[in-house]
Amino acid sequence: MDIVFRDVEHRYQINTPFEKRALYDIHVDIRSGSYVAVIGHTGSGKSTLLQHFNGLLQPTKGTVHLGDYTIVAGKKEKHLKPLRKKVGIVFQFPEHQLFEETVEKDICFGPMNFGMSEQEAKARVGEWLALVGLPEEVRHKSPFALSGGQMRRVAIAGVLAMEPEVLVLDEPTAGLDPRGRKEMMDMFANLQRQKKMTIVLVTHSMEEAARYADDIIIMHRGTIVRRGTPEQIFRNVDDLIHLGLDVPETVLFQRAIEQKFGIQFPEPCLTIEDVERSLQTLFTRVKRI
Repeated sequence: MDIVFRDVEHRYQINTPFEKRALYDIHVDIRSGSYVAVIGHTGSGKSTLLQHFNGLLQPTKGTVHLGDYTIVAGKKEKHLKPLRKKVGIVFQFPEHQLFEETVEKDICFGPMNFGMSEQEAKARVGEWLALVGLPEEVRHKSPFALSGGQMRRVAIAGVLAMEPEVLVLDEPTAGLDPRGRKEMMDMFANLQRQKKMTIVLVTHSMEEAARYADDIIIMHRGTIVRRGTPEQIFRNVDDLIHLGLDVPETVLFQRAIEQKFGIQFPEPCLTIEDVERSLQTLFTRVKRI
């Protein structure tokens, strides 16, 4: 499913004394099957943007094209249920949305609400659990008896059970320890490869954006100010700092090495593995001298 925003603006509490422009001049294309990270400081419009991906919010100006669906400003859309099956949103702390007595019932709720029979939904629970790395034996447990990380995976399984073409992730690793964050992000990366789904990741973590995304969008004060590959975005450290954004630790380390030795690596080091390769190259050059 291709996603296209054209001249999108969104205002909250329009025509009231409290009217506020949250988005403006949004022009963006996201191709089907891509992995896009949206970054920006708090208040930049990231969360407002993501709610336009399945019609939770509708533009007050412009158009949003989501596959075969077109949402036009000023035109009330009444039949968005099929779209919301195609675009799944995982909000921050999705485990807070769990409510059923068992893991099985919670996962089955979404697909049954969209017309799947109870028999088929229950037959596929094991498949959906496996997608998020949970064992079959949690099926009949209360989700509230699980660990926080497992509860989050159950909630994500409930979204995946609706078989979305697009998965929108709003700070999906918030509150997790470093190991839990890596496991969660690796899980999404595997899903994207296996299911060929489009992933839109909203994150404050520059490391997550650098490691996993094919493309990065930077938002600032309600609009898009930069877009490019991770290599293009993190090549200009001073630009990111000017926008009030953090920089991956690996890029800062690389910069320190370059300044100390008066050299410049051809590409920014986005991961620990990149740093290791760059240092090996540096040591090899020093030995030759």
